[in-house]
Amino acid sequence: MEKALRFVLLMGIVSLLGDVTYEGSRSVIGAYLANFGISALILGFFIGFGEFLGYGLRILFGHIADKSKRYWTFTFLGYALILSIPLIALTEYVAIVVLLIILERLGKALRSPSRDALISFATAKIGRGVAFGIHEAIDQVGAFLGPMIFFLALYLGYGYKEGFLILFIPTFLMLLFLGIAKQSYVGVEVSEVKEEKLERPFWFYTAFAIFSIAGLLNFQLLAYHFKISQIFSDELIPVLYALVMSVDAISALLIGRVYDKIGLKCLSLIPILTPISVALSLGTHPILGLVILGSIIGMHESVMRAGVAEISGAGKRATAYGIFNTGFGVGFFLGSSLMGYLYDLSTEYLVLFSLAVEAIALCFLTLLLRKIKK
Repeated sequence: MEKALRFVLLMGIVSLLGDVTYEGSRSVIGAYLANFGISALILGFFIGFGEFLGYGLRILFGHIADKSKRYWTFTFLGYALILSIPLIALTEYVAIVVLLIILERLGKALRSPSRDALISFATAKIGRGVAFGIHEAIDQVGAFLGPMIFFLALYLGYGYKEGFLILFIPTFLMLLFLGIAKQSYVGVEVSEVKEEKLERPFWFYTAFAIFSIAGLLNFQLLAYHFKISQIFSDELIPVLYALVMSVDAISALLIGRVYDKIGLKCLSLIPILTPISVALSLGTHPILGLVILGSIIGMHESVMRAGVAEISGAGKRATAYGIFNTGFGVGFFLGSSLMGYLYDLSTEYLVLFSLAVEAIALCFLTLLLRKIKK
């Protein structure tokens, strides 16, 4: 148990350092690209497309990882691609900036199924809800620090490029700690490979994920909204993202414990809270909306990952994570693109869209819970 916890903590530090880099970037990329004069539709499309690739290719990389058992190879390659984010500082061309953002998302596709499979293998005996909750909470410390780097850079009179340059430091430290984590890994389930198939509950679960994320208004579009509408200054926008990530960390710890006690029923909070977050973030209470957004992200990133391990066998674990995350990416891409389009028409349409798709998500979750009871 101590070795498993140590491994979770080390992987949490790896994710923390990775998040300093790419979440720092995500906190400002909407406002940064707005400086190039692009529309909300174009921004939503490219952010959504990057997420679609980042999630969509996981089905391929997860399957290959299960077949080859090269979980660590995929994990290392995926984390190495985070180096594309600080490279943004070296270019003046918006097309290259977008390409580098997409490359980092490709890296996430490479590493995530294998990393999550490794964590699930190593933590079967300590409670996966708690394990993924701890991992997400540590991870989100980096998601807080990254935006603060950009806040300080802008507040002290420097620019976005200086902020991106600083991100080389946590990226190199991340790769160092990943090597240490590999040395401490003890997985008890990797050898338990047998011919398995993914049952109906898994597909209900994936459908729930697709619709639940499609109705969530991502921070990149919100950052664009805050800048275009002059609601918050440039230097405050990354601070707001840091707030979201802080709430995410707390939410992940709390919901992880709840999940280990009551299971997937706790996920019903997601489709209920998501439209509320959209309405408040675009309305007169944006801070409250962002707090709710952070709590929702914490649930998505912790217990939803733990749930995949509970409804899939060890022999198909990385494949299951790959398929699940592919669906998640499809939902993110379609939702982000449609919300970008609707934003250019009226923000009221975003709330109605969120209500509709979250109602569908709740239906799939109900079907899942009924199936599990049988």
